[in-house]
Amino acid sequence: MRILYPFLAILAVSVVAYLGGKVTGLQYLFGVVLPYLAFAVFVVGFVNRVLHWAKSPVPFRIPTTCGQGKSLDWIKQDRLDCPNNKLEVIGRMILEVFAFRSLFRNTKAEVHDGPKLAYGSSKWLWLFAILFHYSFLIIVIRHLRLFTEPVPSFVAITEFFDGILQIGAPTMYQTDVILLAAVGFLFLRRIMSSQVRYISLAADYFPLFLIFAIGLSGILMRFYFRVDVVAIKQLTVGIASLSPTLPAGIHPIFFVHVLLVCVLLIYFPFSKLMHMGGVFLSPTRNMSNNSRSVRHINPWNDPNIKPHSYADYEDEFRDVMKEAGIPVEKE
Repeated sequence: MRILYPFLAILAVSVVAYLGGKVTGLQYLFGVVLPYLAFAVFVVGFVNRVLHWAKSPVPFRIPTTCGQGKSLDWIKQDRLDCPNNKLEVIGRMILEVFAFRSLFRNTKAEVHDGPKLAYGSSKWLWLFAILFHYSFLIIVIRHLRLFTEPVPSFVAITEFFDGILQIGAPTMYQTDVILLAAVGFLFLRRIMSSQVRYISLAADYFPLFLIFAIGLSGILMRFYFRVDVVAIKQLTVGIASLSPTLPAGIHPIFFVHVLLVCVLLIYFPFSKLMHMGGVFLSPTRNMSNNSRSVRHINPWNDPNIKPHSYADYEDEFRDVMKEAGIPVEKE
């Protein structure tokens, strides 16, 4: 059911959009009203979620450390896995955001006969995750062609290199195929790995089906249904300039694609996809591990409550500790 319900939901949205795309009144709803609404929900929801996280207090120094921290001069520090200052934290964050470094370090654990627990490297998840994210980014950049006039040079350059291995006409873009392959891998990983399948919820399958449907509808629109690109650009440029017009003759498959994108935009701020903004506010990543050199005082400490050191504790309970056989520092 955790797989079936998200699949049926995406299928229902696609059918409704396809049928509604044949009705003039619903075309304006799907092609103009919903995009504005979805974009507003996305921006407001994204900003609100980030501000909420930014206001959340982090009273403790809790960076994730995977290497040697700064210590004595003759002990080599792992600057990226155990940063000691802001510059090292920035370096760590750059690799985290652009190269998914923590995911690259991912390991897998398997139980063998014995029983023996064996650990090994697991790079497939990192590979397909980075292919998915960068393909998605390039596709978004390519789509800026539809919202701008004239088309920026960086968009044209991105489009050229994305289709440099031209196969057929119109051009088959590499990122379209890579995106669907990467989403397919992430889905198969969830259903074929018993551990991952056990912890997967409907909310984990829904975005996979949704993004796959968006990519598939875009490919169908380009190669099979052959929509009127001139009419679509007239609509999208009008939306971007806040003067929308709905040309006649747009194929219903376009409204399927648009409605699925709108669902993604609305769903994004309230889902796990918000890790795109949350990664910058994660205290396990954006904090330096300098507790050895800097004293961090919990801002929640009540100033009226004095600290109770171990020496004070021993002075108070020394006799009881000695009777219980607990060693004490002072007799």
